[in-house]
Amino acid sequence: MNWDSYIKNFQSYLRIERGLSKNTIDNYSFDIERLCQHLTENSITVSPLTIKEETLQQFIYSVSKEVNPRSQARMISGLKSFFSYLIFEDYRADNPLELIETPKTGRKLPDTLSLSDIDLLIAAINLSSNEGERNRAILETLYGCGLRVSELVSLKISDLFFEEGFIKITGKGNKQRFVPVGDLTQKYIEIYTGTVRNHINIQKGHEDTLFLNRRGRHLTRAMIFIIIKDLAHKINLNKTISPHTFRHSFATHLLENGADLRSIQLMLGHESITTTEIYVHLDRKHLTQIINTFHPRK
Repeated sequence: MNWDSYIKNFQSYLRIERGLSKNTIDNYSFDIERLCQHLTENSITVSPLTIKEETLQQFIYSVSKEVNPRSQARMISGLKSFFSYLIFEDYRADNPLELIETPKTGRKLPDTLSLSDIDLLIAAINLSSNEGERNRAILETLYGCGLRVSELVSLKISDLFFEEGFIKITGKGNKQRFVPVGDLTQKYIEIYTGTVRNHINIQKGHEDTLFLNRRGRHLTRAMIFIIIKDLAHKINLNKTISPHTFRHSFATHLLENGADLRSIQLMLGHESITTTEIYVHLDRKHLTQIINTFHPRK
Protein backbone atom coordinates (compact mmCIF):
# COMPACT_ATOMS: atom_id res chain seq x y z
CA MET A 1 0.00 0.00 0.00
CA ASN A 2 1.10 3.59 -0.64
CA TRP A 3 0.72 6.56 1.71
CA ASP A 4 -2.80 7.35 0.44
CA SER A 5 -4.04 3.86 1.29
CA TYR A 6 -2.67 3.99 4.82
CA ILE A 7 -4.08 7.50 5.33
CA LYS A 8 -7.56 6.38 4.18
CA ASN A 9 -7.47 3.38 6.52
CA PHE A 10 -6.35 5.66 9.37
CA GLN A 11 -9.23 8.04 8.62
CA SER A 12 -11.70 5.13 8.74
CA TYR A 13 -10.22 4.02 12.06
CA LEU A 14 -10.59 7.52 13.53
CA ARG A 15 -14.15 7.85 12.29
CA ILE A 16 -15.51 4.36 13.06
CA GLU A 17 -13.50 3.13 16.04
CA ARG A 18 -12.53 6.40 17.71
CA GLY A 19 -15.74 8.24 16.80
CA LEU A 20 -13.89 11.50 16.05
CA SER A 21 -15.48 14.43 14.25
CA LYS A 22 -14.78 15.29 10.61
CA ASN A 23 -12.86 18.42 11.66
CA THR A 24 -10.55 16.45 13.93
CA ILE A 25 -9.96 13.80 11.26
CA ASP A 26 -9.20 16.52 8.70
CA ASN A 27 -6.58 17.99 11.07
CA TYR A 28 -4.89 14.61 11.53
CA SER A 29 -4.92 14.04 7.77
CA PHE A 30 -3.47 17.49 7.01
CA ASP A 31 -0.40 16.73 9.15
CA ILE A 32 0.29 13.46 7.33
CA GLU A 33 -0.28 15.02 3.90
CA ARG A 34 2.14 17.79 4.80
CA LEU A 35 4.73 15.13 5.60
CA CYS A 36 4.05 13.45 2.23
CA GLN A 37 4.55 16.79 0.46
CA HIS A 38 7.90 17.24 2.24
CA LEU A 39 9.03 13.77 1.11
CA THR A 40 8.05 14.50 -2.51
CA GLU A 41 9.75 17.90 -2.58
CA ASN A 42 12.98 16.40 -1.24
CA SER A 43 12.85 13.27 -3.45
CA ILE A 44 12.71 10.97 -0.42
CA THR A 45 11.20 7.58 -1.26
CA VAL A 46 9.93 5.88 1.88
CA SER A 47 6.67 4.26 2.94
CA PRO A 48 4.88 4.67 6.29
CA LEU A 49 6.40 1.32 7.24
CA THR A 50 10.02 2.20 6.47
CA ILE A 51 10.30 5.90 7.36
CA LYS A 52 12.93 6.54 10.05
CA GLU A 53 13.24 8.94 12.97
CA GLU A 54 15.94 10.97 11.17
CA THR A 55 13.64 11.72 8.22
CA LEU A 56 10.86 12.82 10.54
CA GLN A 57 13.25 15.02 12.52
CA GLN A 58 14.30 16.70 9.27
CA PHE A 59 10.64 17.30 8.39
CA ILE A 60 9.80 18.73 11.82
CA TYR A 61 12.84 21.01 11.68
CA SER A 62 11.78 22.37 8.29
CA VAL A 63 8.23 22.98 9.50
CA SER A 64 9.41 24.67 12.72
CA LYS A 65 10.59 27.63 10.62
CA GLU A 66 7.02 28.22 9.41
CA VAL A 67 4.73 27.47 12.38
CA ASN A 68 4.61 28.44 16.05
CA PRO A 69 5.47 25.93 18.82
CA ARG A 70 1.80 25.23 19.55
CA SER A 71 1.06 24.24 15.94
CA GLN A 72 4.27 22.22 15.86
CA ALA A 73 3.24 20.34 19.02
CA ARG A 74 -0.18 19.59 17.54
CA MET A 75 1.44 18.29 14.34
CA ILE A 76 3.82 15.98 16.24
CA SER A 77 0.91 14.68 18.29
CA GLY A 78 -1.09 13.95 15.13
CA LEU A 79 1.80 12.09 13.50
CA LYS A 80 2.43 10.08 16.66
CA SER A 81 -1.22 8.99 16.56
CA PHE A 82 -0.81 7.86 12.94
CA PHE A 83 2.22 5.70 13.69
CA SER A 84 0.60 4.37 16.85
CA TYR A 85 -2.29 3.25 14.64
CA LEU A 86 0.18 1.44 12.33
CA ILE A 87 1.57 -0.38 15.38
CA PHE A 88 -1.97 -1.22 16.54
CA GLU A 89 -2.68 -2.79 13.13
CA ASP A 90 0.65 -4.70 13.17
CA TYR A 91 1.95 -2.80 10.13
CA ARG A 92 5.13 -1.78 11.95
CA ALA A 93 6.71 -2.55 15.33
CA ASP A 94 7.92 0.87 16.45
CA ASN A 95 6.87 4.51 16.52
CA PRO A 96 9.60 6.62 14.86
CA LEU A 97 8.41 9.70 16.76
CA GLU A 98 8.66 8.07 20.17
CA LEU A 99 11.89 9.86 21.10
CA ILE A 100 11.07 13.17 19.39
CA GLU A 101 10.20 15.76 22.01
CA THR A 102 7.19 18.02 21.69
CA PRO A 103 8.11 21.72 22.06
CA LYS A 104 7.04 23.30 25.32
CA THR A 105 4.24 25.76 24.60
CA GLY A 106 3.07 26.82 28.02
CA ARG A 107 -0.60 27.19 28.76
CA LYS A 108 -2.39 29.63 26.49
CA LEU A 109 -5.02 31.51 28.40
CA PRO A 110 -8.24 31.94 26.43
CA ASP A 111 -9.45 35.38 25.42
CA THR A 112 -12.63 36.45 27.17
CA LEU A 113 -15.23 39.17 26.86
CA SER A 114 -16.61 41.23 29.71
CA LEU A 115 -20.34 41.24 30.29
CA SER A 116 -20.46 44.81 28.96
CA ASP A 117 -18.63 43.68 25.78
CA ILE A 118 -21.25 40.99 25.23
CA ASP A 119 -24.09 43.43 25.85
CA LEU A 120 -22.59 45.87 23.33
CA LEU A 121 -22.18 43.17 20.68
CA ILE A 122 -25.79 42.04 21.07
CA ALA A 123 -27.05 45.63 21.14
CA ALA A 124 -25.27 46.26 17.81
CA ILE A 125 -27.41 43.65 16.03
CA ASN A 126 -29.89 45.13 13.55
CA LEU A 127 -33.17 43.65 14.80
CA SER A 128 -35.15 45.19 11.93
CA SER A 129 -33.95 42.33 9.70
CA ASN A 130 -34.93 38.68 9.97
CA GLU A 131 -31.27 37.75 10.29
CA GLY A 132 -31.05 40.11 13.28
CA GLU A 133 -33.46 38.07 15.41
CA ARG A 134 -31.60 34.93 14.41
CA ASN A 135 -28.19 36.43 15.19
CA ARG A 136 -29.33 37.62 18.62
CA ALA A 137 -30.54 34.10 19.41
CA ILE A 138 -27.22 32.70 18.17
CA LEU A 139 -25.08 34.95 20.40
CA GLU A 140 -27.32 34.39 23.40
CA THR A 141 -27.05 30.61 22.87
CA LEU A 142 -23.26 30.67 22.42
CA TYR A 143 -22.79 32.68 25.62
CA GLY A 144 -25.73 31.32 27.60
CA CYS A 145 -24.86 27.64 27.04
CA GLY A 146 -21.10 27.70 26.32
CA LEU A 147 -21.36 25.82 23.03
CA ARG A 148 -18.68 25.06 20.47
CA VAL A 149 -19.50 26.55 17.07
CA SER A 150 -19.87 23.05 15.58
CA GLU A 151 -22.41 22.23 18.31
CA LEU A 152 -24.35 25.42 17.60
CA VAL A 153 -24.72 24.91 13.85
CA SER A 154 -25.84 21.29 14.34
CA LEU A 155 -28.38 22.14 17.06
CA LYS A 156 -31.86 20.81 16.27
CA ILE A 157 -35.34 21.83 17.38
CA SER A 158 -35.79 18.30 18.72
CA ASP A 159 -32.78 18.96 20.99
CA LEU A 160 -34.65 21.73 22.85
CA PHE A 161 -36.21 20.61 26.13
CA PHE A 162 -37.31 24.00 27.41
CA GLU A 163 -39.90 22.68 29.86
CA GLU A 164 -37.14 20.76 31.61
CA GLY A 165 -34.72 23.69 31.22
CA PHE A 166 -32.12 21.82 29.11
CA ILE A 167 -30.85 21.46 25.57
CA LYS A 168 -29.24 18.28 24.24
CA ILE A 169 -25.82 18.83 22.71
CA THR A 170 -23.92 16.45 20.42
CA GLY A 171 -20.25 17.23 21.01
CA LYS A 172 -16.88 15.85 19.98
CA GLY A 173 -16.90 12.18 19.06
CA ASN A 174 -20.72 12.30 18.88
CA LYS A 175 -20.87 12.32 22.68
CA GLN A 176 -24.11 13.77 23.98
CA ARG A 177 -24.70 15.91 27.05
CA PHE A 178 -27.51 17.99 28.49
CA VAL A 179 -26.76 21.66 29.16
CA PRO A 180 -29.00 23.96 31.23
CA VAL A 181 -30.57 26.77 29.21
CA GLY A 182 -31.55 30.01 30.95
CA ASP A 183 -34.84 31.87 30.59
CA LEU A 184 -33.28 34.69 28.54
CA THR A 185 -31.74 32.30 26.02
CA GLN A 186 -35.04 30.42 25.75
CA LYS A 187 -36.87 33.70 25.20
CA TYR A 188 -34.72 34.78 22.24
CA ILE A 189 -34.74 31.33 20.64
CA GLU A 190 -38.54 31.29 20.86
CA ILE A 191 -38.79 34.78 19.36
CA TYR A 192 -36.62 33.62 16.44
CA THR A 193 -38.51 30.36 15.87
CA GLY A 194 -41.93 31.98 16.31
CA THR A 195 -41.46 35.11 14.19
CA VAL A 196 -38.68 34.38 11.67
CA ARG A 197 -37.88 30.71 11.22
CA ASN A 198 -41.51 29.72 10.64
CA HIS A 199 -41.59 31.97 7.53
CA ILE A 200 -38.46 30.50 5.89
CA ASN A 201 -38.79 28.13 2.94
CA ILE A 202 -36.95 25.25 4.62
CA GLN A 203 -35.05 22.88 2.32
CA LYS A 204 -35.52 19.13 2.53
CA GLY A 205 -33.32 17.57 5.18
CA HIS A 206 -33.13 20.77 7.25
CA GLU A 207 -36.63 20.70 8.77
CA ASP A 208 -35.23 20.01 12.26
CA THR A 209 -32.21 22.35 12.05
CA LEU A 210 -32.63 25.24 14.49
CA PHE A 211 -30.54 28.04 12.96
CA LEU A 212 -31.07 28.45 9.20
CA ASN A 213 -29.70 30.75 6.52
CA ARG A 214 -32.02 32.73 4.23
CA ARG A 215 -32.10 29.81 1.77
CA GLY A 216 -33.50 27.46 4.40
CA ARG A 217 -30.33 25.45 5.00
CA HIS A 218 -28.08 25.08 8.02
CA LEU A 219 -25.53 27.80 8.74
CA THR A 220 -21.85 27.08 8.21
CA ARG A 221 -19.19 27.54 10.87
CA ALA A 222 -17.63 30.25 8.69
CA MET A 223 -20.89 32.23 8.67
CA ILE A 224 -20.93 32.35 12.48
CA PHE A 225 -17.35 33.70 12.44
CA ILE A 226 -18.38 36.41 9.94
CA ILE A 227 -21.43 37.46 11.99
CA ILE A 228 -19.30 37.91 15.11
CA LYS A 229 -16.42 39.61 13.30
CA ASP A 230 -18.79 42.13 11.71
CA LEU A 231 -20.39 42.97 15.07
CA ALA A 232 -16.97 43.41 16.71
CA HIS A 233 -15.97 45.81 13.91
CA LYS A 234 -19.26 47.67 14.32
CA ILE A 235 -18.60 48.49 18.01
CA ASN A 236 -14.84 49.05 17.48
CA LEU A 237 -13.95 46.19 19.81
CA ASN A 238 -10.18 46.05 20.04
CA LYS A 239 -10.05 42.30 20.55
CA THR A 240 -9.71 39.38 18.17
CA ILE A 241 -12.76 37.30 18.90
CA SER A 242 -14.45 34.20 17.51
CA PRO A 243 -17.43 32.02 18.45
CA HIS A 244 -15.13 30.21 20.88
CA THR A 245 -14.60 33.48 22.76
CA PHE A 246 -18.21 33.27 23.95
CA ARG A 247 -17.58 29.73 25.23
CA HIS A 248 -14.49 30.93 27.13
CA SER A 249 -16.46 33.85 28.55
CA PHE A 250 -19.28 31.52 29.64
CA ALA A 251 -16.84 29.37 31.64
CA THR A 252 -14.85 32.27 33.05
CA HIS A 253 -17.90 34.21 34.23
CA LEU A 254 -19.37 31.11 35.88
CA LEU A 255 -16.10 30.49 37.71
CA GLU A 256 -15.79 34.12 38.81
CA ASN A 257 -19.28 33.97 40.25
CA GLY A 258 -18.62 30.87 42.35
CA ALA A 259 -19.45 27.87 40.13
CA ASP A 260 -17.32 24.77 40.77
CA LEU A 261 -14.99 23.34 38.12
CA ARG A 262 -16.73 19.96 38.02
CA SER A 263 -20.05 21.56 37.04
CA ILE A 264 -18.35 23.71 34.39
CA GLN A 265 -16.57 20.62 33.05
CA LEU A 266 -19.90 18.81 32.58
CA MET A 267 -21.52 21.79 30.87
CA LEU A 268 -18.58 22.31 28.49
CA GLY A 269 -18.33 18.60 27.71
CA HIS A 270 -14.65 18.34 28.64
CA GLU A 271 -13.47 14.75 29.00
CA SER A 272 -10.82 15.71 31.53
CA ILE A 273 -11.01 18.21 34.40
CA THR A 274 -7.49 19.37 33.49
CA THR A 275 -8.89 20.91 30.29
CA THR A 276 -11.37 22.92 32.35
CA GLU A 277 -8.64 24.07 34.76
CA ILE A 278 -7.33 26.50 32.12
CA TYR A 279 -10.13 28.82 33.23
CA VAL A 280 -8.54 29.23 36.64
CA HIS A 281 -6.72 32.37 35.54
CA LEU A 282 -8.40 34.82 37.87
CA ASP A 283 -6.46 37.71 39.38
CA ARG A 284 -4.94 37.61 42.85
CA LYS A 285 -7.57 39.99 44.22
CA HIS A 286 -10.35 37.54 43.41
CA LEU A 287 -8.42 34.65 44.94
CA THR A 288 -7.87 36.69 48.10
CA GLN A 289 -11.63 37.26 48.32
CA ILE A 290 -12.17 33.49 48.03
CA ILE A 291 -9.82 32.83 50.98
CA ASN A 292 -11.38 35.59 53.08
CA THR A 293 -14.87 34.29 52.39
CA PHE A 294 -14.48 30.54 52.63
CA HIS A 295 -11.39 29.61 54.69
CA PRO A 296 -12.16 28.63 58.33
CA ARG A 297 -9.07 30.52 59.57
CA LYS A 298 -9.93 33.76 57.76
